[in-house]
Amino acid sequence: MKKSLIILSAVLLAACAPKGPRAIPADKEVEAKVEKVLKGMTLEEKAGQMVQLNISVLEDETREAIDPAKLDRIIGQYKVGSILNVMNDRCHSREVTAAMVRQIQEKSMEAIGIPCIYGLDMIHGASYLSDGSMYPQEINLAATFNREYARLMGRAMAYETRAAQVAWVFSPVMDLGRDPRWPRVWESYGEDPYLQAQMAREETLAIQGGDPNHIDLEHAAVSIKHFMGYGVPVSGKDRTPAIIAENDLREKFFAPFLACFRAGALTAMVNSASINGIPTHCNALLLSGWVKEQLGWDGMLVTDWADIDNLYKRDHVAADKYEAVEMGINAGIDMIMDPYDPECCNVIVELVKSGRISESRLNDAVRRVLRLKVRLGLFDKPNWDYAYPDFGSEKFARESYAAALESEVLLKNNGILPLKENASILVTGPNANSLRTLNGGWSYTWQGNADEYVPQYNTILEALQRRFPKVTYAPGITYLGNNWKARDWQDEDASGIDAAVKAARGADVIVACIGENTYCETPGNMDDLNLSAKQKELVRKLAATGKPVVLILNEGRPRLIGDIEPLAAAVVDVMLPSNFGADALAALLSGDENFSGKLPFTYSKHINALHTYDYKVTEHRETMAGSYNYDAVMDVQWPFGHGLSYTTFAYKNFVVSAENFKAGDVLTVSVDVTNTGDRSGKEAVLLYSSDLVASLIPDVKRLRGFEKISLEAGETKTVTFQLQASDLAFVGADGRWRLEEGDFRLSCGGQATQVHCTETKVWDTPNI
Repeated sequence: MKKSLIILSAVLLAACAPKGPRAIPADKEVEAKVEKVLKGMTLEEKAGQMVQLNISVLEDETREAIDPAKLDRIIGQYKVGSILNVMNDRCHSREVTAAMVRQIQEKSMEAIGIPCIYGLDMIHGASYLSDGSMYPQEINLAATFNREYARLMGRAMAYETRAAQVAWVFSPVMDLGRDPRWPRVWESYGEDPYLQAQMAREETLAIQGGDPNHIDLEHAAVSIKHFMGYGVPVSGKDRTPAIIAENDLREKFFAPFLACFRAGALTAMVNSASINGIPTHCNALLLSGWVKEQLGWDGMLVTDWADIDNLYKRDHVAADKYEAVEMGINAGIDMIMDPYDPECCNVIVELVKSGRISESRLNDAVRRVLRLKVRLGLFDKPNWDYAYPDFGSEKFARESYAAALESEVLLKNNGILPLKENASILVTGPNANSLRTLNGGWSYTWQGNADEYVPQYNTILEALQRRFPKVTYAPGITYLGNNWKARDWQDEDASGIDAAVKAARGADVIVACIGENTYCETPGNMDDLNLSAKQKELVRKLAATGKPVVLILNEGRPRLIGDIEPLAAAVVDVMLPSNFGADALAALLSGDENFSGKLPFTYSKHINALHTYDYKVTEHRETMAGSYNYDAVMDVQWPFGHGLSYTTFAYKNFVVSAENFKAGDVLTVSVDVTNTGDRSGKEAVLLYSSDLVASLIPDVKRLRGFEKISLEAGETKTVTFQLQASDLAFVGADGRWRLEEGDFRLSCGGQATQVHCTETKVWDTPNI
């Protein structure tokens, strides 16, 4: 009974939380339809709607088709309401996927009269459709500092997913990537709460469309994930515990989710791990309290993969399956992703019959599942006929290429770039001739294997060969692993280093493509964030030839290169730019296009100094000299927001509309930005604030606004921000938002000014 008391306490806390306005406006027709269906359901049908199974439970022996007998068992007998994932653990065409989903839907409507909701992990476009469109990963879109690309990717993702008869995507990912060791950093929009919130909100709106109560056939439901605090495990390993101060949890980690809940996100997937010792899947204070009660959110919470079982198998807070299901559902879980076990349906039935799960909680969960299906129009059209003429279109391809161009970051350049047209170029490194490493995980397969499915796109080698007349290739190092289950998954064959060095002696410049093989989730766990010793050896030996080395970093997280960076004449971080990333890189290296990307994370230099840009002022004490140096940069490789261009920009006339303000005011902030170089370029203009004195130790600075602008040589534009004064508030030690009387520093592009808050305001509501 010990675990039950823990959950009861959390439920009481949630019930006492103040209720806010509904995150999604209520719709009478939607609610009437939900109640009508609910009224006619049996207990077994209700339990089935709360369970989601992996498609593998329906596969026949070939793993390429559905077994009718299994379909009859899962849908007909267990009444299961949702299926996820892809057959044979790999992508299929739109046509094959649509036919599979249609077969499931026809059975569901025949057997129980309720449509199935099918879900896919579409992370950076139509990730699981072999003929769909891919965009750069979220970490790349964050590097553009351009909201438009989150909108464009979300729009294409929804359109193409819906074209395959799938109405639910497990996206966007908005876990703050604040620990570079974590293997899912690349799935996020970086380390900053504001940037993450802005980009994820735009993607959410683009996927779902303008009305979350009535989603049309060109849009889909989102599952924002992973709620929350998933990206900062103490160990740096995936699905391991996090320790997060409650004020940081509310102020920073909740911020992107709050923005998306308010934007109408219909579902959310829960953090697989734990926060402060409580597995998130049984944390009623967060699930029922913060989300459902405080926000009045009527959407659906779904577990991550087998995480209810983890409550007893891994976390040891439940004694068995029954107690785990009881804890999760009573905490606020509405749908259990129990990939292989339809018996979960019977467990729910028995728990309700015994009173361990109340009928009211059961009905609330089922209402949320049904509401999702009604909002998607699945009762009226469980399958649909629609042309989707833009599927796999050139339009989406152009958008993906443009996003890649703005996402690749020039970190260092001593003048070697742009490359000379007739230069003799050696291309080397394990990432030079690999399409899979340009895409990363969640690309055609879970761990990513683009080379096998879309060889028509260019690798870095192929793109450079197309652009420059004198390109040779010697890999130097190759990745051994192709199967992520093998021991050699990330091992490297360095037997070609000497041949690469020999080839380098005959080149004018060396383009060394280094980084990581693809990975996703737990297979990407590591014990050392340093770039591999073999790749560093390759760089050292290449540099020893005396030829200039251009390092191309193709990676999902910032691997440490502090000891070899001085050997490079230039460094470009392409991260995971997807299928058009190599073409974009060739255009940038040649000077046909200009760099404009900026780092959405801090690039650390030392293994024991993994900082974020918004560190506490007490963390950098050597800069203290009378007053704090708010522009100081810690000893990192490159700071958040760093990114070079082939042109230069100057900032002047930084103006704030008022020197004094109160909590309800809006500050208008403007700055003139001039292109002082001799060619056109784009600039991400970043606005920061610093709270100079606070009742809790303040962050050195926080991002408060960003805009991407394009400037011709010599052109000046005025960039204007509307800054809500309440955005300068923070969560105090009492868990309440507070804006305190005192001075604030606003800064942008090296310009700064000071403003004053004239009175303190403390909010009673938990979300402002």
